Parts: sequence; C-alpha cells; structure tokens
Amino acid sequence: MRSALVHLIAVVAVLGGVLSVAPAVALESIHVGGYVRHHTSVLIYGGDYSTIENTLNLTLDQSRGNVAFRVDPYIYQRPGEELDMGLRQAYVDIYWDSIDLRVGRQQVIWGKGDGVFITDVVSPKDLRRFLLPDFEEIRIGVDAVRLDYYRGSGTLEVVWIPVFAPMLPPDEGSVWARCAEFPVQPSFDLSSEGVDATLENSEVFAKYSLLSSAFDLEMMAGYAWDDEPALHLSVEQDPDTHEIVSLVVTPEHHRLALAGGSFSTAVGGAVVRGEGAYYWGKHFATESPLTGGGVLERDYIHYLIGVDWTLFSISLSAQFVQEVILEHDDLLASEERSNVMTFLARESFLNETLHLEFFSYVGLSDSDALLRPKVSYDMTDGFEILVGADFFMGEEGMFGAYDANDSVYAKVKYSF
Repeated sequence: MRSALVHLIAVVAVLGGVLSVAPAVALESIHVGGYVRHHTSVLIYGGDYSTIENTLNLTLDQSRGNVAFRVDPYIYQRPGEELDMGLRQAYVDIYWDSIDLRVGRQQVIWGKGDGVFITDVVSPKDLRRFLLPDFEEIRIGVDAVRLDYYRGSGTLEVVWIPVFAPMLPPDEGSVWARCAEFPVQPSFDLSSEGVDATLENSEVFAKYSLLSSAFDLEMMAGYAWDDEPALHLSVEQDPDTHEIVSLVVTPEHHRLALAGGSFSTAVGGAVVRGEGAYYWGKHFATESPLTGGGVLERDYIHYLIGVDWTLFSISLSAQFVQEVILEHDDLLASEERSNVMTFLARESFLNETLHLEFFSYVGLSDSDALLRPKVSYDMTDGFEILVGADFFMGEEGMFGAYDANDSVYAKVKYSF
C-alpha cells in the first residue's frame, strides 16, 4: 500500500510540474477541476471489505476561439493492487456555425432511462462492480469521431468508432463474478475473442434529436459489436453413453444492428418518458451445450416507460422496463420476457445541504431486487460525506444472484 501511495503522490507531482512549467498565458486559461474521494464498503455478511479505494479524478479544459479540448485523467488506488490509471475522456472540439466536431476519447450518453441501458449503448460499460459505481464511472470512454449538425430545433449526431472496445466483466474471483454452469470442467479457446482493428470492423451510430416546447424526441440507429461475447461450446461425447467428456468454450463477439428512440413530455404536473430499441442478431445462451453450440441467434426488444413527479417537495420517479426475446423457445436459458421496475425518491433538507435518496430495482420476473438507500451531507462548498447501503434480495435473477453481497459504505469526497 505504501508503494501505491508513493506512486499516487508521484503522479500528482508530475502533473503539477507540467502545469507549473506551462506558459503563463496558457495556464491562466486552462480550467482544472475534479475531485478526490475515499470509498470504503463492508459486506454485511462476514464483515469483509468489498471496497477500499482512493480516487483522484481530474478535468482539464480550455477553449480558444472555435477550438476547445478536454482531458479527464483518473487514478484509483486500492490496497495490495497496482494503480489503476487512465483517461476517461481526452478529446478536441471544433465548432462551426451549424456543425460541431469532436475527435478523441469520449463518453457518449443517449436515452431517457434512469439506471438502465437501452439506446445508451455507444459507450461500453465497466461492470467489474456490477451497477454500483456512479454511471460516469461505469461508462467507458470510446475513441471516436462525433459530428453534430444543427438545423432549427433538430440535431443530427453521427458517431464513428474505428476500434471496438468491449465491456469490462468482473474479475475472476471477485464477489461480482457470475460463473456459467457447465456439465464438465471446460477449457477455453480465446482465439476468437478479439475483434481486429480494421475499417470493416468499425462501429457507427446515428441519432436525430428534436427539442420543442411540447416534447423531446430522439431517434437512433447503430451497427456495432455486442459488447458482451457469446460463449460458443464445442462438445465431445462418449460414443457409448453419450455423456459429455470434454467441453471447449470459445468466447466471440458478434455484430448487432439496432434501431430505437426515446421521448419525454410534460403531462399535468408530471413528466412521462419512454425509450425503446429493437436489436437484430443477439446471441443468447441455450439450456444445453448440445443445442446450437451453446448459443442461438434471436432478435429482441428492450423498452421502458417512466414517469417523474413531485409530491410534497419529494422528487419521485418510477419506470417499467421489459425485454422480450422474439421467436422464443424452451431451448434458450433466458425467459421470453424479463420485467423490471425501478423506483426513485429524493428529498433535500437544511437549505439543500442534507440529501436523502432511495433507489431500487425490482425484478418482477424473478422476485428479486436491489435496494439502495443513501444519505449525503454537504459540510462546506465542495466537501461531501455520504453513507449508504446496497441490499440484494431474492434467490435468483439479475439481483438475487448477489444476495450474499449486501453491504454498507461510506464516501468522503472533495470537489474542486
């Protein structure tokens, strides 16, 4: 841990040195922001630490005329581990009268949903700690070229990603790792897991947004790679008993096409939101490794309908989310329909310095849930103390699978 701290101090010192030798005129116009945060999380069952983490997240940006840049470096320091350092974003913006061009690493945020990813699929996800980190940290920056064209109240946005970047799954041995069940101990063939960096393998997305006094509307489409690889299975059976004697697992990413959109509009004192997408060519796991090599290709629909309103100064939100696999049959391991609801309640006290929040996912199909209460207090400008808990309920399903991972946590954060 001492070595990690030394490295952290060294990185900060180097950054400070670079800024100190920059020309004075440039230094004055560069805005430096960000935060320093400590996060400790303890598993309720057993009392083990699930997270001990110190974070430095910086934002450096500057604009000159019609050109601007932004760089978001980050450092995570965890006891007994190497420093986790990288760039969340690093891009250059160029502005014209009706066109904006952004080139470089960037996070792309689409859609109207809270806590779910339906049309928000341009940036892959860091799921090493499931859905618990802030979504700014879950989204992985992509190296892309993004063009926005403005005409009237509409905007056309096109994103080209020349090199595919997959999602980050939980590390092997992590409390968040979910191991697939196989009839025998498998071996792994990783020769097909990667996607070659070629023009043919690039990804492209487009979105048209229309903003009016009555509603917000977005329509999108994409031709991309599935961020999560399908697990293809090669089986060898005993010729006499037909029992499986060997199993080879080959992870492989497949092409996906999707089209969808989202909207929001005011109805009375509430805001009604909707979002949906149709996916062509999703590969789903089968119940038996003898069926279709472990996967079958199906189209599916993913959508939500939500409403936001205020009651006695309490901000409330509810969403119904459904996934539907088309041409479903009993060979698939996934159910034909998966139904989830989300609920959010938020209230502030003491001149907007004390914040209470409760967010939950409720799995209607598997009778499971994730409950996330938290309380934060702004002691002074930029200094926040936060305590909360994550309770997983149920015995199966997306959330019930982590029933042993209930935890309480505390965060201390200074933003500047």
